[in-house]
Amino acid sequence: MTRIAVIRKEDCHPDKCGNYLCARLCPVNRTGTECIVKQDDKAFIHEDLCTGCGICPKRCPFGAITIINLPEELASPIHRFGPNGFALYSLPMPVEGKVAGIIGRNALGKSTAIKVLAGLIKPNLGTDKETGHDELISFFKGTQTQAFLEQVRDGKVAISFKPQQVDMIPKSYKGTVGALLAKVVEPVAKAETIAALSLGHLLEHDIATLSGGELQRVAIAAACIRPAQLYILDEPTSYLDIRQRILLSRFMEQLSQRASVILIEHDLIILDYLADQVQIMYGREGAYGVVSRTRPVRTGINVYLSGYLKEENIRFRDQPIKFSEHPPTATKAKQHLVSWEGIKAQRGDFLLDAPAGQLPKGFACGVLGENGTGKTTFVKILAGVDKQDSGTIDASIKVAYKPQYLTVEEDTLVLAVLPGIASKRALMTGLNLEPLLQKQLSWLSGGELQRVALARCLSQDAGLFLLDEPSAYLDIEQRLGLAKLIKELTSVEGKTVLVVDHDLLFLDAISDFMMVFSGEPGTRGVVGAPVPLEDAMNTFLRSLGITMRRDEDSKRPRINKLDSRKDREQKASGKLYYG
Repeated sequence: MTRIAVIRKEDCHPDKCGNYLCARLCPVNRTGTECIVKQDDKAFIHEDLCTGCGICPKRCPFGAITIINLPEELASPIHRFGPNGFALYSLPMPVEGKVAGIIGRNALGKSTAIKVLAGLIKPNLGTDKETGHDELISFFKGTQTQAFLEQVRDGKVAISFKPQQVDMIPKSYKGTVGALLAKVVEPVAKAETIAALSLGHLLEHDIATLSGGELQRVAIAAACIRPAQLYILDEPTSYLDIRQRILLSRFMEQLSQRASVILIEHDLIILDYLADQVQIMYGREGAYGVVSRTRPVRTGINVYLSGYLKEENIRFRDQPIKFSEHPPTATKAKQHLVSWEGIKAQRGDFLLDAPAGQLPKGFACGVLGENGTGKTTFVKILAGVDKQDSGTIDASIKVAYKPQYLTVEEDTLVLAVLPGIASKRALMTGLNLEPLLQKQLSWLSGGELQRVALARCLSQDAGLFLLDEPSAYLDIEQRLGLAKLIKELTSVEGKTVLVVDHDLLFLDAISDFMMVFSGEPGTRGVVGAPVPLEDAMNTFLRSLGITMRRDEDSKRPRINKLDSRKDREQKASGKLYYG
């Protein structure tokens, strides 16, 4: 066994735990040997002295310490962020002429792994020095990775990288979209890329004025028109609506005809649709991460859902993730909580039109539609934070609202904005809030901040819960955990939940009813009334020109390959949704 000790420095507060509680409790320290010591005003654990007794991880009030016993084959990491820091073992590998996806929980080092592969992080092999090409190649001697790294070293493989945080682009570049894309030296298939990503109308727009979805597509284009043999994309579907995700999938298919592609993705339906292969990443969040071997996409996703890697004999989840075989039946609501009629709202050049509709009491209603069709505007009107220009809303119910964009109160502790949350065990467990309670909001990552915002909303005593893009920044397991909380809220407590999102698998898991927004993005949005899920999905899928089925083994939803036998059969029958 190889034992590693990881201390999250941002969570280590010796002044608040009684002056290094971990050191005072450590059995090794109590014998007179210094296993846990003070270093730079934080705790430090000498791994060679640690016995793995488990006392310090359990007793640390901030959950800052993790002690892990690893198998001998993981004795040497590819990269470690200093002593007692996160450790990455192994790297993802491209498959020639294929799209390879990476799936796994947040904080397992997926972004770190692809940055090492792209040459943006110089690996240290667990030492205090950066490693050169030859040392890294030697580390992987006798493997497929060795051959790939040799090609990179010899200049035979050029790599183009799209980062995760596309919202940073306006801070580093000033000018138009066209000027930005023109900076790429010797662009490849530039016109085709701009057309495939629907960027033609944005070329004269200033980068600073773009929405998140527009920035994402510009970032993808900038990476993919660069000449390369390997394209690496970190979470390319963030901010994109479902139509844009489908278009991206088709573009990835074109891209793989001239190069290899590796990408990180949390939307399982889209990952299944766009990737040929997947590599599962497992480990312990914030402590270590391991990249598994490559599997065909369908098999790999099903293995991920099972939580067990048979060939590696690794169980990384206690229970498999399961899906219902059948969609919810078309239930006629006996009582309605909110109704509206003749709603119109003019916002600059955009007009929102909501003719009439009723939200059924005690059900979850999903909301689908392209970006720019007024989904957020309509939710804000229901929440009472925005006003319509005309029309009426009939409601006398307390509303809890989780907005799309989250704000941060700099010096506020999470515990202070979630009073009494410790008594709400379902939320504490479902959103994994325990490690966050003693952190300041300004310290939180996007996913952590999302979980806090969701807990703040769902813990309120309300009859109607409005959630705008709650799956953003959450990994697959967190999304499905949230889905379970929402179903319990509706089926057990009889609450009504309205959810705007772009993840079809997430919406499929929670929705009894659904609203479909149509119109012309940025100009006019038409709000469809809530209808049973199956009816709405058939309408929506018809507008996209796609069909869906259940996987034979896992029962998860899948998009049929365009013009496949199943796709043609379902279109002929008119049952595009699980026909």
